[in-house]
Amino acid sequence: MNFALKKLAAATLMLAGLASITSPAYANITPQQSAAILKSFSDASVKDFRQFLASVAKSELGKADKLDQSIAAFLANKQLTAEQQNEIHRLLGIYARLKYGDAATQTLRELVAIPTFRVDGVDQHDNPEFIKIAEKIKSLAQAFNLNFRNIDNRVYEISLEGQGDEVVGIHAHADVVPVTPENWVLKDGTRLDPFKVTLVGDRMYGRGTEDDKNGIVVAMYAMKIIKEEKLPLARNFKLLVDTTEETTGDAIPYYFERNPTPNYNLALDGGYPVVIAEKGYGTVMASFARRAGDGQGAEITTLTGGLATNQIPSTSVATLVTDKPAELAATLQKAGAEYAKANGGNFEVSAKVDGKDVKLTVTGVSAHSSEPESGVNPVARMLDFINSLDGKVALKHNHITDAARYAADNWGLDYLGGKLGVGFSDKFMGPLTTSLTYVGLDDKALKLAVNLRVPKGKSPEALKSEIAGKLDAWSKQSRITPTFDYSIAEPMYRNPEGEWVKALLAVASENLGMKQEFGTSAGATSVHELPNGVQFGLAMPDVKYTGHNDNEFKTVEQFLLDLQVVTEMMGRVGQLPKL
Repeated sequence: MNFALKKLAAATLMLAGLASITSPAYANITPQQSAAILKSFSDASVKDFRQFLASVAKSELGKADKLDQSIAAFLANKQLTAEQQNEIHRLLGIYARLKYGDAATQTLRELVAIPTFRVDGVDQHDNPEFIKIAEKIKSLAQAFNLNFRNIDNRVYEISLEGQGDEVVGIHAHADVVPVTPENWVLKDGTRLDPFKVTLVGDRMYGRGTEDDKNGIVVAMYAMKIIKEEKLPLARNFKLLVDTTEETTGDAIPYYFERNPTPNYNLALDGGYPVVIAEKGYGTVMASFARRAGDGQGAEITTLTGGLATNQIPSTSVATLVTDKPAELAATLQKAGAEYAKANGGNFEVSAKVDGKDVKLTVTGVSAHSSEPESGVNPVARMLDFINSLDGKVALKHNHITDAARYAADNWGLDYLGGKLGVGFSDKFMGPLTTSLTYVGLDDKALKLAVNLRVPKGKSPEALKSEIAGKLDAWSKQSRITPTFDYSIAEPMYRNPEGEWVKALLAVASENLGMKQEFGTSAGATSVHELPNGVQFGLAMPDVKYTGHNDNEFKTVEQFLLDLQVVTEMMGRVGQLPKL
């Protein structure tokens, strides 16, 4: 039998061996055994997958739990049990990490170096940086012998073809949230370039290392390995790289207006092991028309906050104009220290003379707005502090003090909607969260966003009506009349059914040492409204997510583990006889 026919026979046997499997099976390789195998080999010692398997079979590790028997059956093109098949896929993931870990890490560096964030006044599909990253992904796909399509620079599609008509869509995104470069400083004073991967210990710092260029990289390398090893697939895979996930979210709908929707969809843009519920994304945008300051005293002329509605920054800075800067700075410094002490002491308020002005800075802890509890919001504290100065420090009233009163009266430092009285919770999905995030100031108005993450329990219409009613009442009482714009989406909740979700759960939980339990997320992904849509990593649920933070990072160990897990997942889901 020639080499090509041997490959075909192996493919037939691998698929035939699974034809009658209806219940989940496990791979008898523990995380500890995986680590031992990794330690015993290096990238230089593995040439291809079958050579790697043969080497494992000869080792003492291969004799544990009869692993050598599974390998021997596979290499001899014999029919495999479900457990043996899963063991082979577990070893495929380990092989991916050994063979391509360094190459994948270098690719991540190259993608992070392309600053794919939103630029005011420029559509993403016209942004030269997105055209640049499209070309980079295209060249990778071609080098990996994968099919590539650029759908009008909105979505980049990378395909791995198998048998049959079923399609599994894997979702990742190329866009990132904006950065404030001066905030990218480590505790020891080391300054970081957000668009250059900097390795400090095991941490790879850089915008997109966690959200979500890592997802693009591990998916493409997993597809490459399956392709070059000529492993059989019972279905097709399409990696869909979104360009507007962090902004308008219109790229994926644009794609599906022109292309069929995959039968199954999973986002590499959330949490492990498998997330079946996502809170609805919402925004309350208040706009305060600019007005000249009235009254006596200093005037606040500028204010900063998050650069996106889904981003809690590490600092908020206000500029105050005064004819006595030294005196005002000293007063604000004292008042700020008292305010910080009275409100938890986990943030800092500082005031410094800056020429003829005073710079007031509130320093908290940056966070993704889906996890406000993991940060300390400086925007909320800045606005509440400014409002607390009324009657204590002479300030002119203008649009910024109006916004401060609005924020303090209705949202405060609470992130559960308690101040406004709109809080509620779902037993599985958790509570409504409300975070003051984006601050935008131009020559016409100050815009202030509150980002909502909404569990099931209230319809978007009911919640919107409730919030609008309370804010309208406040506006009449305070005589401050901002304009409001409301946007609240339905939460996602899936009933987890089918062999594919069982396989996803088993792959993640077995590799990561986690309970086989479905999870929920406050973050919305591009699978939110798609059929059979779930999240499959790439974040650990018990570790703070750094995706939208200053000093975003991904550890090398977790990145390599993601490569291992995603490769195993694609091989395993790709060969299930029925999803």
